[in-house]
Amino acid sequence: MKRSIVFLLASFAGLAAHAEEGMWTFDNPPRAAIKQAYGVEVTDAWLKRLRLATIRLEQGCTASFISRDGLILTNHHCAESCIAQNSTAERDLLAGGFKAANREQELRCQAQAASVLVDMQSITDAVQAAVKGLPDADANKARKKELTRLEQGCEDASKKDARTGPLKCEAVTLYQGGQYWLYKYKRYEDVRLVLAPEAAIASFGGDPDNFQFPRWALDFSMLRAYEAGKPAKIAEPLRFNWSGAAEGDAVFVSGHPGGTDRLLTTSQLKFQRDAFLPLWLLRYSELRGRLIQYGKQSPESLRRSQDDLNTLENSIKVRRKQLDTLHDDVFMAQRASEEAALMAAVAANPELKATAGTAWDDIARAQQTYRNILAPYTFTEGAAGFNSQLYFYARALVRSAAERPKSNTERLREYTDAALPRVEQSLAADTPVYPDLEQVKLTFALERMREWLGPDDQLVRSVLGNESPDSLAAGLVNGTKLADPKVRLALYEGGQSAIDASDDPMIKLAKQVDPVARDMRKQYEDQVEGPTRSGQEAIAKARFATLGTGIYPDATFTLRLSYGAVKGWEEKGKPVVPFTVLQTAFDRATGRDPFRLPQSWLDAAPSIDLKSSRANFITTNDIVGGNSGSPMVNASGEIVGLAFDGNIHSISGSYWFDERQNRTIGVHPQYIRTALEKVYKAGWVLKELE
Repeated sequence: MKRSIVFLLASFAGLAAHAEEGMWTFDNPPRAAIKQAYGVEVTDAWLKRLRLATIRLEQGCTASFISRDGLILTNHHCAESCIAQNSTAERDLLAGGFKAANREQELRCQAQAASVLVDMQSITDAVQAAVKGLPDADANKARKKELTRLEQGCEDASKKDARTGPLKCEAVTLYQGGQYWLYKYKRYEDVRLVLAPEAAIASFGGDPDNFQFPRWALDFSMLRAYEAGKPAKIAEPLRFNWSGAAEGDAVFVSGHPGGTDRLLTTSQLKFQRDAFLPLWLLRYSELRGRLIQYGKQSPESLRRSQDDLNTLENSIKVRRKQLDTLHDDVFMAQRASEEAALMAAVAANPELKATAGTAWDDIARAQQTYRNILAPYTFTEGAAGFNSQLYFYARALVRSAAERPKSNTERLREYTDAALPRVEQSLAADTPVYPDLEQVKLTFALERMREWLGPDDQLVRSVLGNESPDSLAAGLVNGTKLADPKVRLALYEGGQSAIDASDDPMIKLAKQVDPVARDMRKQYEDQVEGPTRSGQEAIAKARFATLGTGIYPDATFTLRLSYGAVKGWEEKGKPVVPFTVLQTAFDRATGRDPFRLPQSWLDAAPSIDLKSSRANFITTNDIVGGNSGSPMVNASGEIVGLAFDGNIHSISGSYWFDERQNRTIGVHPQYIRTALEKVYKAGWVLKELE
């Protein structure tokens, strides 16, 4: 019996992290492994400085402070929505780039916020006590209430703390419920655009080169955080090492990876493979085609749709490669073997068997329920049937009016007191809404909802009535006044009485859809989320009992540390060297998008040593989406790169890490300095950095 258990545990040990693998929380970095691999001592002081200089951009990216006056470094594509929102037909900042001559010219990113993690507090015991002994659905409700209670208590306490001042507190779930934490953030809600290169050089190579290496993309931009109308004061910003890192040097990535699924059960992976990803890809591949056609109508249409289109193209490539991974028999067999080993270890331990013995079956049943409700849930509560920024405003207004009168712990989690400031910021943001583009997206959404749910579906019939998707979308978009932030704020401040009195067609639509969407949400939470969360928590405890915390949790758009080194890989028998130089970009340039160099770079070329100026480089760091804009630092904590992408093999990193081929792609510091000094003549920025 002992020999069998030892064998099973040895098989299961494959789930433990391999060298270079892992997005580690800052409370549990693999210090010994890092020291053994690279001789680097990761100290508490080093971690604290890096943590306080790393920023979470709340629209989905990472950034870092690089000056004492709140200057921020991130990717161009992370600032793209801000750049687009500040553009006009007469002044296209995406095409022409932007450089503020002084701080008065810096442009407000109205929907953006920057958050810095200042403290972490374990709340595992409190959350697990709140759900102990409850049925799955009741436990799910109790868990959310307790998380809301703890978040609000944290925020209330911070308001009385003279040392920190008001903080934003966020309940974080790690190891699929094995741990719960309160992450405490200092949030800057006034973020402004300082400098951005032209899109042609920021994304040189475009979609054909997306997730490819070699690359030559200058994917960087600079923002600034303001506090009380003045540049934020930062005690210890990160500094550049303009020479970058040499091949073989240790490199660390500090950032906020958006999400991974490396701890999913095989039934969850099969659900993604067979149901979720195919539905997603079918919808968005067609939407991409609609946007491409819309963009061909005129240069202005192209400008208006470019941000949406870039996001879609990137996301489609990610989803497609994720699906490829889930169709890889070797990968699925490996995951099944690891799962079987853990299940056998649980079965051999009476205590674990009592708590986790049925967990995998419980999750499998929940996944089958999810398959049955996926389409109606996606198109109603997921709002895929109403893809329009104007509709999203309307739903936020309708739901906030209904939720705010409730006690804080009884609300939907996205409308708690801790979450409402971001809702309010979005509603108040004076960002452009383009009616013709809104009609294209909303028409498509209504058509696909009718297709997937069927013309006889009760909601489809009540929403469309005698209208076609085209005519309904036109009437809604042209009839609503929600493009005006003053109208939105008046409805928000007026609460339920204002919503009830409104004759705005988009508000009426949101009110019509909301009861159906809430019903689908409740069914999902009670029959899918509840048993899945309970099962995952039980599996997490079994995993801890077997491996301890020598494993890392899945990514959750919370701060993580990844370690690796500058290193190439072998592709089809040929070596891929880890650096590219500017000369090759000029050699590849065709004068046509996406291989067109801006005139500013052509003009500056004679002053640049193109053959030796490095552009992009690769490392073995483990990252995923959300890490975009992450600082890449050396052992001294100096910036040696700016993460912006992974190679094509890294997309499978949603599910596993292949240290042979997964690579992170970064912008080399030399590229950034060349841009500031030789091309954009931004000497004042360099002076501030120094």
